[in-house]
Amino acid sequence: MFKTNVGGADRVIRILLGIVLLGAFFAMPDLGYRWILALVGAIALLTGALSSCPLYTVLGLSTCPMKKN
Repeated sequence: MFKTNVGGADRVIRILLGIVLLGAFFAMPDLGYRWILALVGAIALLTGALSSCPLYTVLGLSTCPMKKN
């Protein structure tokens, strides 16, 4: 469905960051900007889980290893 452009280490970092930010969203009191943590965390978790980043696609970037022929 989506072009894979998120490599292994990048993927792990995104998933861990997403879990931490979503955890912080649920753990901290509502200070008015807490929704930003949830949004960034959800995006990081989703792009890590799908191994595809729309921003990487727009910028022409990829952290996936090159395929050998």
